[in-house]
Amino acid sequence: MFVVRRARVDDVGTLLKLARMVHFINLPPDAEIIRRKIVQSRTSFERVARGESLPDSARAGSATGLDGALAETSVFVFALEDTESAGVLGTSQVIARMGGPGRPNWSFKLEKRHFFSDDIQAGTTHVTATLFGDESGPTEIGGLILQPSFRGHKQRLGRFLSLIRFHFIALHREVFADEILAEMMAPISAAGENLLWNALGRRFIPLSYEEADRHCQISRDFIANLLPREPIYLTLLPPSARDVVGKVGEETVPARRMLEKLGFEYRDLVDPFDGGPHLRAVTDRVQLVADTRRGELGTPVAKNKCDHQGMVSVMHADGDFRAIQEPFAIDAEGRIGLTREAMATLGAEPGTAIGLTITASPSDARERQKSPTSRPAPRSRKPSTRKAAR
Repeated sequence: MFVVRRARVDDVGTLLKLARMVHFINLPPDAEIIRRKIVQSRTSFERVARGESLPDSARAGSATGLDGALAETSVFVFALEDTESAGVLGTSQVIARMGGPGRPNWSFKLEKRHFFSDDIQAGTTHVTATLFGDESGPTEIGGLILQPSFRGHKQRLGRFLSLIRFHFIALHREVFADEILAEMMAPISAAGENLLWNALGRRFIPLSYEEADRHCQISRDFIANLLPREPIYLTLLPPSARDVVGKVGEETVPARRMLEKLGFEYRDLVDPFDGGPHLRAVTDRVQLVADTRRGELGTPVAKNKCDHQGMVSVMHADGDFRAIQEPFAIDAEGRIGLTREAMATLGAEPGTAIGLTITASPSDARERQKSPTSRPAPRSRKPSTRKAAR
């Protein structure tokens, strides 16, 4: 069985290996940064378990240094564990407030500018990028990594790691902002190089792409101090650098599609370093958030009696969060029935308060059977040219 739980300090080694597989600003391949983030995450989970509200320092402030930056907000780091091997297979995270008043989150705002000359009866259109500081403090999701050998798993573990963040946000809605931000990664080379950074960013910031990303864990003031405030005409950049703006790497395409299906939108804001798109959604309009509720565990049931599918979670008094993606039943009183194994994995017993997101029910299965779209496609239909999401 697989369980998503809060990350622990003894996960640092595994998370470091995962971080080295990809380039994420909120999960850099630095053992000390990961360790401190996990410690802050543990504090955040404990605070939520005690019913404490987000501290004012997370909404506004100007602390500097890694400890100060982490202390300013609540971060929740999740780990996916295989209960049979006790091995950690992946991770994801939620940052309750990304920036805030006096601490903007930086991006490039893209705009089209049209020019026309009457005397030659010709015109041109150029795209400009202007530095934009967002002080609204949205919730940010990120840091989603799954071991390559478990991608494509029949239990869709990557999807579980992603969706658990919305499940958690819904259960503790008061902690999180009214909008959710997802900073998507632009195409990055195997050596960690980005074409937009090489053509633009490093001309103003004397750091490598990786160094600049890592320094953002400490402070982002250097972005506003070094990048120009005037509109930058992307036409002046090499075509290869322009081509990555607003796009994601091949491995990130499925994640972008999933978020867009959940209601995230691209609003012409991109990362000022690599040009990756910033997607945003109104928190309460994300269907998964709306579909999540609280409930209570009933008595154990046999697996063949479990006719619903979804995510069930428990928040223990010490902040130990645990969630599973397993079949369950619903009794006449609305209580949730799980197998004994599932209840043991959650560390729960009858009467325990739970979080619940139903992703499939018997009525869903019946509707799929009735729907013409669920039937196999005719043989004469041409195969799709779109790449399948992993």
